[in-house]
Amino acid sequence: MGNTWEGEIMEIENYKLTEGSVLKNIMFLSLPMMVTLFLQDAFNLVDMYFVGKLGASAIASVSMSGIIIGIIMTAVMGLSFGTVALVSRYVGEGNIDKADGVVMQSFILGLLITLIITPLGYIFAPQMLELLGASKDVVMQGTAYLRITFGGSITIFLTVLMFSALRGAGDPISPMIILLISTILNIILDPIMIYGLFGFPRLEVAGSALATIISRAVALIMILFVMMREKSIVKLRARDFRFDFDIMKKIVKIGNPSLLEFLIINLSALFLMWVVASYGTTAIAAYGIGMRLNMAVTIPTMGFGFAAATLVGQNLGAHKPERAEKSGWMSAGIGVIIMIVLTIIFLALSSDIVSVFNDEIEVVEIGTQFIRIMAPTFVFLGLGTTLGRGLNGAGDTIHTMLISVITMLVLRVPLAWYASTWIGINGVWITLALTNVIYGIIMAIWFKIGKWKEKEI
Repeated sequence: MGNTWEGEIMEIENYKLTEGSVLKNIMFLSLPMMVTLFLQDAFNLVDMYFVGKLGASAIASVSMSGIIIGIIMTAVMGLSFGTVALVSRYVGEGNIDKADGVVMQSFILGLLITLIITPLGYIFAPQMLELLGASKDVVMQGTAYLRITFGGSITIFLTVLMFSALRGAGDPISPMIILLISTILNIILDPIMIYGLFGFPRLEVAGSALATIISRAVALIMILFVMMREKSIVKLRARDFRFDFDIMKKIVKIGNPSLLEFLIINLSALFLMWVVASYGTTAIAAYGIGMRLNMAVTIPTMGFGFAAATLVGQNLGAHKPERAEKSGWMSAGIGVIIMIVLTIIFLALSSDIVSVFNDEIEVVEIGTQFIRIMAPTFVFLGLGTTLGRGLNGAGDTIHTMLISVITMLVLRVPLAWYASTWIGINGVWITLALTNVIYGIIMAIWFKIGKWKEKEI
């Protein structure tokens, strides 16, 4: 496998994303990225599957914990978009030394965030769950889950940042291979640690978190090994380990709007969880399953979105703005076609899909209704997601953030609360669907206007 991997990396190193067929470049980037994203989501889905066998309260604890972790991850996601934008632009310019400098400063920023977040998350885990309205049983299970996750958060944060650096450089293969190995390990460890197989103590929900952290640790070790090799397109070099505040400032400046964007999205999800919690533990479980499935559905468009980000960034760096725009629209078009197919599948099999994770009648009924209301808007969600990532690749993170503010905060939060008081829990699902449509339309309009092509970084 080592020789094959080396051959793939050498082939990637000579691959020019600013030349040749745009469609071929999109597929070259998006297919491995889709596999990578699927594997990342598989961590969550595998956890949900095994935890689901423990009952609705166990699912609720993982779902609530997931919302909290998602909010914490906003800082890292912001840095990751700053990293992608800068690395792709410098690689497009042919300035690999500058790209390497960005990689190291991104790594250092990840370490600094870990030093702040880990102790705070560990200490205040129960209080965060109580703030969401969790029952005593959910708080107890969720606290164990969160403390293990925060304790090993360095493995999650640094892996996300280094994967982003490689994607920005145009290497989607290495993250895919590493995450495949890590996910297989997680699938093996999950039942062992949750149910206490082969003499291992039964840890239940906490076992799910521990399995994930161990698997992520393996992924981090592997990604660091890859990026320290000479054959990597961009490298993590020990001699670059120093504070370069100019590069850090650029990463943060570009990433801050994305940080705010993801913070808004997750705060919106937090508020919706609070609204849903008033309908009981089964409603929380159904919502958690529905949102995890919603995330899974967006994998294809996120794959094409990350491809668009890399292509837009590199082509702007090579002074080819029209090719950059073509890359964005073509990526979005392919993503929309896939979302239409997935919509049909989810509408036809909605109850069967939910019952895979939990077969309690009320959970299945609520989750099925969630999917049937949300599925028709997948196309708009996919369109906005793909073009939004393309804009991020250009470094235009401010406008994607503003669009998220309008749709996810200004519209979604008050409408969800009002609709829930008017027509019950289905009002929350209808609000989610409506704001997906608005999000996709506004993002497409701004991409079409094209001001992002003039962005300097």
